[in-house]
Amino acid sequence: MIKASFYRKYVKRCLDILLSGLALIILSPIFLIVAILVRTKLGSPVLFKQLRPGKNEYIFSMYKFRTMTDEKDSEGNLLPDEIRLTKFGKLLRSTSLDELPELWNILKGDMSIIGPRPLLVEYLPLYNSKQKHRHDVRPGLTGLAQVNGRNAISWEEKFNLDCKYVNNINFKQDTEIFFLTFKKVFIKEGINSESNVTNKKFEGNE
Repeated sequence: MIKASFYRKYVKRCLDILLSGLALIILSPIFLIVAILVRTKLGSPVLFKQLRPGKNEYIFSMYKFRTMTDEKDSEGNLLPDEIRLTKFGKLLRSTSLDELPELWNILKGDMSIIGPRPLLVEYLPLYNSKQKHRHDVRPGLTGLAQVNGRNAISWEEKFNLDCKYVNNINFKQDTEIFFLTFKKVFIKEGINSESNVTNKKFEGNE
């Protein structure tokens, strides 16, 4: 059991509230512009809502700007992601503008600014005992895995980085990840995996 430091126990959450609240106010014009563009180019609803597991596997609704259309085939099934992901949707993802509504999740306490990314609920039974520890903390808007490859690294590498972060949460590391995130977004590194428009699904450990 990792002993919680003063930063991890008290300061980190206070910074989350302060920074997410300020960001929601300062970035409100960008929120409005993106919302109007999404409504115009992709339709309604503007926000994409999906259940994700948070701290201690608590399930919450995570919000993002939608990046895909609802195009379906003749049988009513959604078309593959690579077809529904438009040029505008790719722009939102490459600039991480689609992630902005998660600031509300951070303010509410579902998420943190820095932490392991919240993944799909269906992955919960697939984690091994070590990987489950990624849920010992609030999931993050960005994290150690995101600044070390994001979707371009394997699931094993991603989970190892998540666990490394959980076991060593400190102010210095969070600050480094925070500023590295801006650099990665600027150079658009690691947005896609080699074979998918995002990342292939986690299907369990070998």
